[in-house]
Amino acid sequence: MKADDFARALLSWHRRHGRRGLPWRRGDPYRVWLSEIMLQQTRVETVIPYYERFLEAFPDVAALARAPVDQVLELWSGLGYYGRAHRLHATARRVCDEHGGSFPSELEALQALPGIGRSTAGAIRSLAFGLPAPILDGNARRVLARYHAVGGTPATAERELWEHAARHVPATQPARYTQAIMDLGATVCTRHRPSCGDCPLAAGCTALARAEVERYPVRRQAGALPLRRRLALIIEDPQGRLLLERRPAQGVWGGLWSFPEAAADADAATCLAGLVGAPLEAAPQRGEPRHHTFSHYRLELHPVHARLRRREAGVMEAQGRIWYNRMRPRRLGLAAPVRDFLRGG
Repeated sequence: MKADDFARALLSWHRRHGRRGLPWRRGDPYRVWLSEIMLQQTRVETVIPYYERFLEAFPDVAALARAPVDQVLELWSGLGYYGRAHRLHATARRVCDEHGGSFPSELEALQALPGIGRSTAGAIRSLAFGLPAPILDGNARRVLARYHAVGGTPATAERELWEHAARHVPATQPARYTQAIMDLGATVCTRHRPSCGDCPLAAGCTALARAEVERYPVRRQAGALPLRRRLALIIEDPQGRLLLERRPAQGVWGGLWSFPEAAADADAATCLAGLVGAPLEAAPQRGEPRHHTFSHYRLELHPVHARLRRREAGVMEAQGRIWYNRMRPRRLGLAAPVRDFLRGG
């Protein structure tokens, strides 16, 4: 199947079988960009309610740029990969400060913005501006890797896949083509048990002809994730407020407010005394450990719950720490351990 036949078959299939009803509109750069960032490493059904809440709070890029980062993180809480939220906010400000509030259409200018890589830039250029550009998100990668049986190392496969991605983009209807290859990968050329009998590209698919569809795309060998153990220090004052501290912008739960932590083998009472410098109502109570899995490690978090006997003047909010009032909650992005605790989990 020639490159133009590949695109023609996809476009014909999409007119009849493409996904309908997704809330992001083609032609609006802000909405396309927002959806593309949210969809990175996240499923569509998970993204939709977050996307709708974001649009309600921030209807355009200027509104997002003006918002405090804590409001952005609050609305992002639960979506994961929090670096995306920080980069989203930074990009909104850059678009307003450097581009007059309008997204650029050039690939180089798009990739210069925080959090926009080569594939995301291509998606924005094609979907929002109707200009030809290749993409290589997870869905497109799977379609192209199987169709061309792209093997080798992950690095060599990446280069070859980008070559195929660029070759297949049609000069006309690039927005529909981009949506079509995404939709095909999401609904037909799925990671497991693909529906090859329903695929418009089946006649030219090399992996299918070799009966090796499940072999592609090539993946890096994943090793066992290391386990880290930490204490979560849950401190309540006499009014029932919780001591929280902001996590570093980089890393797990980046920029969110969470419980102070300590090494798993640390003495909990000593750690608590160092944090608040006030007498406890009783000995700290340990709870059942909670487990969290991230891309690069597993976390075993042991909660240690303590209440202060009285509120002393010396126990004040330090830089990066606050007393969080559950009865009058502030608009903050809360890390998973705090949200679990507030839900009684």
